[in-house]
Amino acid sequence: MSVLAEVLVALVALAHIYFLVLEMFLWTKPRTRAAFGMTAEAAEQTKVLAANQGLYNGFLAAGLIWSLCAPLALARPVAVFFLACVLIAGLYGGFTANKRIFLVQALPAALALVAVWLS
Repeated sequence: MSVLAEVLVALVALAHIYFLVLEMFLWTKPRTRAAFGMTAEAAEQTKVLAANQGLYNGFLAAGLIWSLCAPLALARPVAVFFLACVLIAGLYGGFTANKRIFLVQALPAALALVAVWLS
């Protein structure tokens, strides 16, 4: 993969590590609630679901990090698979949950995927 592709893959992985932290550990904190527009009650009621979602984001990040550490023959297909997963999740989230997810999750994954394909 090119340096640009690796940087974009790394940025997507870092974003998903950040999502993991928000959803698994900071879900009920005031700043996280404000970012997601939730009341304390709503955050408390959904914290188990959010933690589960955070765990899945961690798996996506792990796969992307694996693609950066994998031997050259595996790096590209692993990156394509996990970026496609992120892109699909971002598109689904953008259509069903919040339009912002298109910009925060789907767009970076799409850009990284194009960079990987072109490298």
